Amino acid sequence: MCILFVALGVHPDHPVIICANRDEFHVRPTEPAHLWPGEHHVLAGKDLQAGGSWLGINQQGDIAALTNIRAPEQLHTDSRSRGELVIKALNEPSRITHDWLSEHHQRYNPFNLLFGHRDQLYCYHSLDNSLKQLTPGFHAISNGALDDIWPKMAKGTRALEQQLSQTTPPNIDALLAIMTDQSQAQDSELPQTGIALEWERLLSSIYIKHPEYGTRSTSIILQDNQGNSEFIEVRYDGKGRNLGRQRFTLNPEITA
Repeated sequence: MCILFVALGVHPDHPVIICANRDEFHVRPTEPAHLWPGEHHVLAGKDLQAGGSWLGINQQGDIAALTNIRAPEQLHTDSRSRGELVIKALNEPSRITHDWLSEHHQRYNPFNLLFGHRDQLYCYHSLDNSLKQLTPGFHAISNGALDDIWPKMAKGTRALEQQLSQTTPPNIDALLAIMTDQSQAQDSELPQTGIALEWERLLSSIYIKHPEYGTRSTSIILQDNQGNSEFIEVRYDGKGRNLGRQRFTLNPEITA
């Protein structure tokens, strides 16, 4: 996952709205979003190479999403797959705490993990072992820290804020349009994250189009005041062509 935009407690009918793009090498085998077996009814895509995921929800309303932190000097080839953290957070939500992450984060390459239940969302940043609860409002998470002011983070946040102020209910097509913006930042605005300038330029757009590496899917999550979750996923190939769109609805379990 490369970028997430979160609107928390902003919309009167949907206290949680998440728009997310997953950026990855196009040759990496992937299964589209689907319900995984298990008691928590996890809905997520699957990385068929390592077995984890980048974004998902479960029937109880828990959310988990992961972005890689762009720190090439700290990458280790023998690290565990970061995608397993998403599935762990959805299958064992009570286990994922700051203490657990503090103890285990060094097993993984640098990451941000967004997790929590409905409007109680947290972001863990592994580089400084910090955990922050998201406050009501708009937030962006990409390959740095929560709410860094990278050009695409600021641009997407403004676009989401403007869109949600105009329509009720949220316009899914308009949200998808925000996430397919290919405009790149000026060189003077680019962050310096330790990669070549050509790649800084390419990765500065919300939607990344490249035949080898780019945006593989866009996901929209809407949670209403009753805890019902709507999940929309659109998938793309290396030429930016739409490979399919699907929609799921999850209702919280009713217990006696």
